[in-house]
Parts: sequence; structure tokens; C-alpha cells
Amino acid sequence: MNPVVHFEMPAEDPKRVSKFYSTVFGWNMHDTGPEMGGYVMAHTAETDADNMVKTPGAINGGFFPKSGTQPNVTSVVIQVDDVRAHMQKVTDAGGKVMGEPQEIPGVGLWVVFTDSEGNQVSMIQPTRK
Repeated sequence: MNPVVHFEMPAEDPKRVSKFYSTVFGWNMHDTGPEMGGYVMAHTAETDADNMVKTPGAINGGFFPKSGTQPNVTSVVIQVDDVRAHMQKVTDAGGKVMGEPQEIPGVGLWVVFTDSEGNQVSMIQPTRK
């Protein structure tokens, strides 16, 4: 099986969303700044030196800036061994791949798709160390 390894949600204000989730749930929030597109990382569980969760089954996530050019929806990220092979599986099963995979430096190859019900989801092929 391919596990859910990350979640993403839109946010209008990085400081406000960071304060909300750290106050309410105790998450460790980190604004990556303009060099990473204003993305805010959300550590929901204790992580190791490589930012990987220590608790099996736990996931971390992040918040991306809301914009008029992309859907502003909550999404989950599913880990796969071969993103291009799974892109074909998505298409064959009635989903739609949204563009080409993007390299996230030090993380992996990532692509967004919609499933057969129109839900936006994404896949990541992790960078191997």
C-alpha cells in the first residue's frame, strides 16, 4: 500500500495560521519564507534530524498561500515509489494528472492529480539518500 505522508491546506496569513495551530494543537510551525513560496511547514509529531516523523503512522503537513491561480483546497499527499508509473495509473483509473511532476529539493518528485470524484490529491516519490 502507498501511505498518506503529508497534508496541505491553503492559508491567507502565514503568521495567523501558525499562531492558530501552535496555540490550539501545539504544532511546531515554520514559515519557509519567500524562497520557498511562502510555504508554512506544520510538524504535528516529533521529528528526527531529517524532519521525518518518529511515530509510525503520524504525518506532518503544511500550508500554502491562497491564490487565484490554483484550487484552494485541503489535500493529502500519498507516497509512491515511481511517480510517473502512478500518474499513468491515475489516468487509467479515471483521474486526471494536473501538469508535470515538480522536484522539491531534498524532498522528492511531486505531482497533483484529481481522483475519480474530483478531489485534489498529490503524490510524492521521495528523494532517496
